Amino acid sequence: MEKKGIIIVFTGNGKGKTTAALGIALRASGYGMKTLMIQFIKEKGKSGEHNVCPSLNENIDIQPYGMGFVFRGDDLRPHIAMAEEAWFLMEDALRVGNHHILILDELSVVMNLGLLTMERVTEFLAKKPADLHVIITGRDAPEEIIRLADVVTEMKEIKHIYQQGVKAIKGIDY
Repeated sequence: MEKKGIIIVFTGNGKGKTTAALGIALRASGYGMKTLMIQFIKEKGKSGEHNVCPSLNENIDIQPYGMGFVFRGDDLRPHIAMAEEAWFLMEDALRVGNHHILILDELSVVMNLGLLTMERVTEFLAKKPADLHVIITGRDAPEEIIRLADVVTEMKEIKHIYQQGVKAIKGIDY
């Protein structure tokens, strides 16, 4: 039996995980395919794609559900609440059934911080609609997710301008 919808993971400490996922969404849009992108961690209006995609492309729906960077030791309760809200939004949107691609941006980070449980995510992936493609991004993808994936790409940092003290560049990094 041919599996229609695949699971793709973009992970690693290098740049380009979200950009690669957006590239797939843009390409798929050329075929009339609809993408839902749930952005965990990232704040609304803080990345260029929040402004461009809605005006440029009706096939890509980006929903940012985050409060910015979160670190171990921070109070995780508000971040957990945001992750839960994003997950419920995603489930509701998928019930309608008109999306071909689901991007779960920074999901690896969310899972590593314990904002969503491994069981919840792996159960969803195991029972996802057969024709839905799922793309997961974020550093340090958990082994359980890598095992479930059909394609895993690790972005490896060789050199980055951050090492010279340069801050994130508008339009390039966000």
